[in-house]
Amino acid sequence: MRDKGLEEQTKKVASRDDFPITWFDKITLAISHSTKYIIPIIVAVMMYEIFMRYVVFKPTMWVNELCLWLAGVIYLVGGIYAMRLRCHIRIVLLYDWVPRSVQRIFDLISTIIIVLYAAALIYGGWADAYISFTSWERFATFWDPPIPATMKPLSLICVGLIALQAVNNLILDWKNEKEIQYDPAKDLK
Repeated sequence: MRDKGLEEQTKKVASRDDFPITWFDKITLAISHSTKYIIPIIVAVMMYEIFMRYVVFKPTMWVNELCLWLAGVIYLVGGIYAMRLRCHIRIVLLYDWVPRSVQRIFDLISTIIIVLYAAALIYGGWADAYISFTSWERFATFWDPPIPATMKPLSLICVGLIALQAVNNLILDWKNEKEIQYDPAKDLK
């Protein structure tokens, strides 16, 4: 009897691949999966810095800034991917105990808040991001990369994509009987 209840529980738990994929999800996945190739670049650049610093005794001036720049891109795009997988921070103390009809209300409220926040952030940051990009604002260091010129607009784009992904998730999850949660323990098997 106990095993049967466990089986029913595990049936409700979905893997990352069980969520339906819409055209917007394909865009999110394409951006996210292409961004993952930046990580080996960061590793290679850091290994180059270690070699130059401790073997050749000629440290570089640009490695740290390049790695921060690339890691910033990964961080921003990671937010879109986390929203796609529904693994963002959620307070489930009350959410898990209420019926699905109330969960839908909670989902609607949280999506509205995400969209309003994204709209306010984009509205408030648009002028600064535009000026940074058009003037090709630089980091004001020895290497002087255009980090502000690229990261300010990218942060607004990613916030907008996160809001669109939240709306997409709301539409897809609306029909579900009970919220499908991803079980991280499946990754350990």
